[in-house]
Amino acid sequence: MAINFQQVNFSYGAGTSLEQPILFDITANFPTGQVTAVVGQTGSGKSTLIQHINGLLLPTEGQVTVADHHITANTKEKELMRIREKVGMVFQFPENQLFANTVLEDVMYGPINFGYSRSDAKNAAEIALKRLNVSETLWEKSPFELSGGQMRRIAIAGALASNPDIVVLDEPAAGLDPRGQQELLNLVIELKTLNKTVILISHQMDHVAQIADQVIVMHEGKVAAQEAPEQLFNRDIQWFTDMKLDLPKAGQFAEKLRQQDWQFEQRPLTIKALTDLINSRGTTHG
Repeated sequence: MAINFQQVNFSYGAGTSLEQPILFDITANFPTGQVTAVVGQTGSGKSTLIQHINGLLLPTEGQVTVADHHITANTKEKELMRIREKVGMVFQFPENQLFANTVLEDVMYGPINFGYSRSDAKNAAEIALKRLNVSETLWEKSPFELSGGQMRRIAIAGALASNPDIVVLDEPAAGLDPRGQQELLNLVIELKTLNKTVILISHQMDHVAQIADQVIVMHEGKVAAQEAPEQLFNRDIQWFTDMKLDLPKAGQFAEKLRQQDWQFEQRPLTIKALTDLINSRGTTHG
């Protein structure tokens, strides 16, 4: 299910003396069955952008198209509810997303809200919790008794329980240990194979390089770039300084080697790629 932003502007308090412009002339697309990473420094407009996808925010000007649904400044709540059935969203701070007395009830909430019977909602919630490796011993506990990493897993399970076509993950790896982070990346890859449209906000460029099909860079409320990781991470190093973005660790290491006269045709995106380049005949030193 594709998403398109067409010349979207957004301001908080639009039309008032307190108007604060946040997004400027956003034109971007999120293809079906692909992982799109949205990156940028804090305050660049990433979270504001994704809140337009399910109508939590409405464009001040322009239009967001989700499949055959159009979101404008005048879109009614009834239409937004139809869109929200198709979008599973996990916010940056999961404790703000959880509210029920037990983990299981929390994950059941979405399916029930979208018309599932209680029995079907319970079944969907159990499947989602198992998918996220949440132990059954936690299902009857309050979500607020759990660790930050466990709460994040539960929030993701809640977003997936209704089997949405679009999955939006805002810093989903925060609070997870390395094993949990890799499990999350594997889940994103699985969602892609199921033809889901996945949108990932992340500060972790290694994750972006590993799983993203395309990257949208936000800077000061505008789209500064929309391209494949292989193109993006081979831009001039000064561009990353200007955008206040890091390279993946392999790219950072490659830059240090370049300072010592190593030559690379392309900046590697992963440690394995870096190792292969160093060992290959095509890489020369001084």
